[in-house]
Parts: sequence; structure tokens; C-alpha cells
Amino acid sequence: MAAAQRSAPMLRTMGNTRAADSWASSPGRRRNMQAIRARDTQPELAVRRVLHSRGLRFRVSIAPDPDLRRKADIVFTKAKVAVFIDGCFWHGCPQHGRVAFKHNVDYWPNKIAANIARDIDTNIKLEACGWLVLRFWEHEGAAAVADKIQMTIRSPDKQ
Repeated sequence: MAAAQRSAPMLRTMGNTRAADSWASSPGRRRNMQAIRARDTQPELAVRRVLHSRGLRFRVSIAPDPDLRRKADIVFTKAKVAVFIDGCFWHGCPQHGRVAFKHNVDYWPNKIAANIARDIDTNIKLEACGWLVLRFWEHEGAAAVADKIQMTIRSPDKQ
């Protein structure tokens, strides 16, 4: 077997994608980015703990509408309320989001703009299906977020 054939598997990274073909600026950055959680983040867990302690029951990380391939962080199916707790960096928080980048300056502004556009599209599509969408930033306190969710879920028009 040729040396190039033997070494080919070693060039591969998780997900069978070559590191050289990656969007990441380095293999270390790629590993770091792959380790970022899509669910069960610390802000999400904190809000869920408060809601659960108040007796509210919900679904976690499900698509509110099966035709929409997007998952909400917390879903109240009976009340038709979808809750998203958005990361400041990933979703372009006006208070904490970044506007300038040192690395991959062509990639990050486009990535974050695409995330914001997808968030808006998700809101529109879920609301068209009769869902109420609540969005919070990760920097908002868990108790304050839980208060707003609880008031919404327990409001007379939701029961």
C-alpha cells in the first residue's frame, strides 16, 4: 500500500472532514468550536432549574413544529410557547455581541448575520403555526427569565 493511502485516515478529523478543508483557522480552533454545546448550556440549565422548581413542566430541545427543522430550547406544548435562550456571541447580542474580528474576518460576520436571519425566520414560521415565541439573551438572569416565562404560561389567554 502506498504511503499516501496509509496516511489518508490520519488527515481526517471528527466528522470525516479534512482539517485543511475546514472553515476553522486551525485544527485547535476546530476542536474548540466542535466542543461548543448546542443544548444544555449553563444559561439554559439555570432557567430550566428555576422553572422546574416552580412546578412548571416542559419539553427540552424539540422542534415545536415537526415540519420546521429547528429546535427550541424549552417548549411548553399545551400552551404552544417556544423559548429560545440565545448566546450573545452566536446570535448578535447588541450589548455583548462582537462587531470586529481578528481571525476569519470574512466568515464570522456572515455566520452571525445568517444566525440572526434564521432566528427571525424561525419566529415568523412558528408564529404562523400558532406558537408564541419567547427569546432571551444568555446574559439575562435565570430568575428574571423564568418570571417572564411563568407569567406567559400562566396568563389567562394561554389556558
